[in-house]
Amino acid sequence: MAPFTHTVAFLSMLTTTAFFSTFVVSQPPLDAAEQESVYRILESVNSGIPWRSLFPDDLCSSSPHGVVCDYFSDAGTPHVTELSFGFVSDYSPNPPCDSNSTLDPSLLAPLSHLRKLFFYKCFTQTEVPFPDFSPLASQNRSSSLEELVFVENQGLVGSLDGKIRSLRSLRRLVLTGSGVSGGISDGFGELVNLEQLTLSRNKFKGEILMSAFQNLKKLRVLDLSDNGLEGNVPESIGNLTEVLKIDLSYNAFSGRMPEILKGLKSLEFLDLSYNRFGNYGVPLFLAEMPSLREVYLSGNFLGGKIPEMWGNLGGIRGIGLSGLGLVGDIPKSMGVHLRNVCYLGLDNNMLQGFVPEEFGNLEFVSELNLENNNLSGRLPFSAGFLSKLGGKLKLEGNLDICIDEALRSAKISARLGQLKVCRQPDIPQTALFNVNSCPRLHHASLMAIILTGLLLLCVLNRPCLFLAS
Repeated sequence: MAPFTHTVAFLSMLTTTAFFSTFVVSQPPLDAAEQESVYRILESVNSGIPWRSLFPDDLCSSSPHGVVCDYFSDAGTPHVTELSFGFVSDYSPNPPCDSNSTLDPSLLAPLSHLRKLFFYKCFTQTEVPFPDFSPLASQNRSSSLEELVFVENQGLVGSLDGKIRSLRSLRRLVLTGSGVSGGISDGFGELVNLEQLTLSRNKFKGEILMSAFQNLKKLRVLDLSDNGLEGNVPESIGNLTEVLKIDLSYNAFSGRMPEILKGLKSLEFLDLSYNRFGNYGVPLFLAEMPSLREVYLSGNFLGGKIPEMWGNLGGIRGIGLSGLGLVGDIPKSMGVHLRNVCYLGLDNNMLQGFVPEEFGNLEFVSELNLENNNLSGRLPFSAGFLSKLGGKLKLEGNLDICIDEALRSAKISARLGQLKVCRQPDIPQTALFNVNSCPRLHHASLMAIILTGLLLLCVLNRPCLFLAS
């Protein structure tokens, strides 16, 4: 949706806002310095909207959707606590940004109780340096900011160096889909209250200092995916004892996958895929992480066989081992222990042997990707299992896998139609006669054998008088 359309949609909601504002219970007015600060910030985000004439009254009584106030102390003194910009949807009609949006952090100085600052697609066409928030804190005052969120702001550039380290109250830092570059410095170590650090899809590069995460004891989400980070994963990542999610995918990390991760007993989501981790095999320390629910290692040439380590990992719902250079058979134990798995990716390896029959007992699986391996033999799944997966059972590139004619002709999935039909086994002639199916023939044959034996005995020993008689 174009910025102009966002502006029209936003303005159309102002009548409703004004209507409800007439019923607001009388409260002390917002401080004049805070009111002026909000006006100037609104004008810097979108100068095409006459904010002062549209909202001439107290902004804590009548304000745009993205301006939130709260009341403090027994006197009920109001203060601005949240500012959100960028039209997200009709359900979140924040003040729309224009193509010349800017942000001067000094305008935030009067907002002593500001806890959240949110920007969605505000800095997209004109390059804007990442703001320096350090003036918000001084020797006499600490910053109140707890959430700093920038989503899909491609025009936001520069680095973070020294610009956020003074925000000691920060709990959430989200910067995703921007042009911000440079390294990830040790300044994050001073944000001791941080619970979420999401820096995905930016242009960060270089190595991360080993001590970068040493003091982030409260961190629960770490997402550095889709950047240009390289070198070894910092050992200080092992200090994140409360972390639930770690996503380092789509970078250039190398060396071994860090064994120190096994000490993170609360970790549920681990994504190390598409890096440059070395040829050390699938890490066995995963077996010591029973809280894992999703683990993705794809796109790293780890090599080796799939280890027998699944006994303690029955809670896993998603596992990606694609493109690892794996060889050997698929362990049957994966089908025995991974009872809750929904996604299993073993494609683009060099796996051999049969598809484990135990996979057919995976009750919750919705996608099973085995394509581009060297698997062979009859597909061991029932018609019901094949129907459940449909096109999400991926077997292409395994030239020696076959399927029974009955399953192929059932047209359960177009993908199955590409598999060859299994040949019926050759049946030896001696096996054509079934004793139980021909009882009379069996009885006659048995009598003939007995008579032949008696005649032979007579010839070799003495005259058979009872036969002559």
